[in-house]
This record gives sequence, C-alpha cells and structure tokens, in this order.
Amino acid sequence: MNSINKKEIQKFSKIASEWWNPEGKFKPLHKFNPIRIKYIKENIINNFKLKNNSKPLSGVNILDIGCGGGLLSEPMSRMGANVTGIDASEKNIKVAKLHSKQNKLKINYLCSSPEKLNIKKKFDVILNMEIVEHVEDLDFFLKSCSNLLKKNGLMFVATINKTLKSYVFAIVGAEYILRWLPIGTHEWEKFVKPEELKNILMKYNLYIDKMNGMNFNILKDEWNISTNLSVNYIGKFIKN
Repeated sequence: MNSINKKEIQKFSKIASEWWNPEGKFKPLHKFNPIRIKYIKENIINNFKLKNNSKPLSGVNILDIGCGGGLLSEPMSRMGANVTGIDASEKNIKVAKLHSKQNKLKINYLCSSPEKLNIKKKFDVILNMEIVEHVEDLDFFLKSCSNLLKKNGLMFVATINKTLKSYVFAIVGAEYILRWLPIGTHEWEKFVKPEELKNILMKYNLYIDKMNGMNFNILKDEWNISTNLSVNYIGKFIKN
C-alpha cells in the first residue's frame, strides 16, 4: 500500500524553490506559520510539563511529515527539539537540507513517506500540518503515522474542513479571487471533516484532546485560533 499521491508531489515539486520566499507561492504558509508554531509549542510544553525557556522543546523527538522546505522543522529545531523531517518530494528535501545547513541547524531530512520510513525509534510528537488533504489513502496514511508515535505521544493534525464555506473560502477565494495560492492547490473532495479524522485516528489508538479552528483576520492581516472549525482547523491527539 502507498500513501503517496504522485500528482500532488509533482505539483509541489514544481514550486519547491519558492519555499523560503515570504512573498512567493507559499506566502499564505508564511502568514500561517506564527500561529501554528505558537499552538504546537504551547501544547507540547503543557502536555510534557516542560520549562518555557529559550529552548523549551529540548529533548523532544519530533517527526514533521510533509515537511516541505522546512518551515516548521526549523523553528522546532531552534526551540531545542530533535527534528526529523520527511517529504515524498526530493526537490522539497533538497531545499530543506540546503536552508537548514545555511542556518547551521541539525535536522534529519529524509525523502520518504510514513509507511516507508525505515527508522527504529518512535517519536514523542508527530506533525501532520496541511498534509492529510494531499495524501492518496487517508486511513492507511494515519495508520502508518500512528505506528511511528510513542505511547502517550502527541499528534497534531491541521487541515481543511469539507464544508460549503471551505469551498468558497479555501478554493474560490484563496485560489481564484485573492490568488493567495496557485490554482489547483486544493481539491475540495479531499478535504476532511473533523468527525472523519477523529474516527480514523480512534481506530489507531489516537484520541482527541482538543480541536480548534484557525481563522484569518483580514483587518489585522493575521491568523487566530478560534472555536470556528468550518474552514481551517487543528487537532491535538494523544496516543493511548
């Protein structure tokens, strides 16, 4: 079995050189990043009762799945975490390796998918951020992810809800009107309802701890955590 969607990999490989350009094709992710980092950091600190100092994630083993050019892997590494970043696109991994080397960061980047990851250790934290809506077989993908997570480990999943509002905002608005994203970035059919995500993860011993919406404030030009799950949302799951 395979969780890699070749069409999706080709799509992102074509624009791999843009990952670290805050005004390029990944501009929305650069805007999105501060709130993702804050949410992940605070939840890891609270869950594992860590000290909130300059290196709050010291000693935490994190697997960043679908890491792209390393937009999340790098800040996690700077906060002291031991980071492994995987992506099925070789071009993405090359960009990530080069950028981390330039910034003198030790991140273990590998061109792989979760089911093919040949690594003995299990992780304290798995990040599945904006990836589940791009995989080939969601159930198999999440099962493979669960196999890589320690007991009592955390998995963060951020994705887009399958609603009429998400079609209007995430596709029509973001891709066609505002041109925040290249046309064709998302397919509404592959969006995932929160209940569907929870039900699949429960099969693999991952239980919801909290779920929040992520909403864009046009006036402030920034993302906020909210209770509204109708478009973007993020869930924190704990493995029992």
